Amino acid sequence: MLDDTLLDDPSRLADADTGGWLRAAARAGAQVRSTAEAAAEAGVERIFSERPRAVVLVTRPGHSVAVANVVMALLGPGCSVPVVLADEVPPWVGALDVVLAHTEDPGDRVLAESIDRAVRRGARTLLTAPDSGPIAAAAAGRAVLLPPRIDVPPGFSFPRALAAWLLVLHSLGLLKADVELIADELDREAERDHPMHESFVNPAKSLALRVADRTPLLWGLDEVATSVGMHGAGVLAAFAGVACDVAGYSQALTRPVLHRRAVQGTSGADLFADPDDEPGSGLVRVLLLAVRQGPVADAVRHAAEDALPGADVLEPAVEVAGGDAVSAALLALRFELAALYLGLAAGTLGGNPY
Repeated sequence: MLDDTLLDDPSRLADADTGGWLRAAARAGAQVRSTAEAAAEAGVERIFSERPRAVVLVTRPGHSVAVANVVMALLGPGCSVPVVLADEVPPWVGALDVVLAHTEDPGDRVLAESIDRAVRRGARTLLTAPDSGPIAAAAAGRAVLLPPRIDVPPGFSFPRALAAWLLVLHSLGLLKADVELIADELDREAERDHPMHESFVNPAKSLALRVADRTPLLWGLDEVATSVGMHGAGVLAAFAGVACDVAGYSQALTRPVLHRRAVQGTSGADLFADPDDEPGSGLVRVLLLAVRQGPVADAVRHAAEDALPGADVLEPAVEVAGGDAVSAALLALRFELAALYLGLAAGTLGGNPY
C-alpha cells in the first residue's frame, strides 16, 4: 500500500531510506566526474585516439546492458564503424578493435575470460569494474581498468559506466559527448529531486506518484528515449517491484489491445469508470519519452500526443541544453530517483534491492 504522505515528510523518508539509496543515486554527477578524472589519469584520450575497425560492447548482468543500449542508440545507424553487442568477446576480435565492458561483480569469470581474450589479441580494452578478483587480474597491466572512486551500493553504477564509455567514444571520434556537462546537469537534477523538496516541485517524486498503482507504459518517441526507458523499467522493477511495458511508439502501435487501453486511459472517456467492472483490465499510465530533437522527432511526438492526449511527456531537452547524451543521462537519473521514492513509499525497499 502506497503511503504518499511519506514522500513529503523528509524525516520519515530519511528513516525509511535505511540503505542510503537516495544519497547514492544523487551522487550520479560525482560518479561521472570521478570517472572522467580516472580516465584522464589512465590516458584514455591517448590510448583511444585512433579510429577502430569495430567496437565491441560486452553486456554482462547488471547495468552494462542498459548502458550498451543507450550508447548504441546515441551512435545511431550512421556510425562510421560497426558496433557489436555481445555477452562475450567474439573470437574474431583483434588489434584493430576496441572492447568496452562494465560490471559490478569482480568474480564474473565469463567476463574475466573475455577480457583476457581481448587483451591477448591486442584489442584496446577499457573496463569499469572493482579493482579486485579475476576480472581485475585479467585486466592488470593490459587493459584500462577504471575502478569506482565514489562509494555507492550495488545497482547504482549506471552513470559511471555511461561516462567511461562516452569518454572512449568521444576520443575515437565516433560520438560527441561533454562528460563534464553531464556531471553538472546530473548534480542539478539531484538538487531538483532532493528529498526536502515537496512532490509538486520535485520531478522524481511527481513521477513516482504518477506511476503509483498503475502499469507504466514507457513508450519512446525515438531510439535513445526507448533505450533509457529500458533502464527505467529495470530500476522500477529493482527498487519498487513495478513491471512496465517498454517499446518504441511505432512498436506500441502493433499491440492493438494495449494501445487501445492506453488511448482509453488518456482520453478522459473513462474518467468515472470503475476498473473493477472489467476484470483484469488494470490501470495504465502512459509515459511518452523523448530525447532527440528535430523535425522527425517533432512529427512523431505530435502524432503520439494526438492519439494519447492525456499522456505524460518526459522530454529533458526542454529543461536542459547540451545534446542527446545529457538528456539521456538526466532522464535515467530521474527514473532511478522516482523508483526509489516509489519503493520507499510503498514499503518495497527495506533491504538491499539487489
